[in-house]
Order: sequence, then structure tokens, then C-alpha cells
Amino acid sequence: MTTTAYTVKGMTCGHCVSSVKEEVGEVPGVTGVDVDLATGLVTVRSESPIDTAQITAAVAEAGYEVVTPS
Repeated sequence: MTTTAYTVKGMTCGHCVSSVKEEVGEVPGVTGVDVDLATGLVTVRSESPIDTAQITAAVAEAGYEVVTPS
């Protein structure tokens, strides 16, 4: 099991959180997503490491930006 955290900017409400969780959750190999609205921290769980570009693209599809992988 792999856990990776990303900082996402632009989220301001519960709908933002839902959008990010949905898009990131659709990335192949992702087994779980937790989003902390207050900090912008998105924690991604997967069976094996996921390419950061895939997570960044999923976050962008939701309308937000990964500031930096943590």
C-alpha cells in the first residue's frame, strides 16, 4: 500500500472537495482519497505508486491545481 500527499490550491467548499475526490478516485490504481479543505491536502492511497502526472491531471480536470507534491 502506498500513500502520497499533494497540496491543492483553489478549493473553497464541500463541492470542491467532492469534485477532487471523484476525479482522483477515477485514476487507475487509486484505492482511496482523503481531502482536507482547510489545508488543501489531498492524500491518495494506492496499491502501488501512481505517477504524479496522473494525479495532477485528475486535479486539473476537477478545476484545481496541484501546488507541489508533498
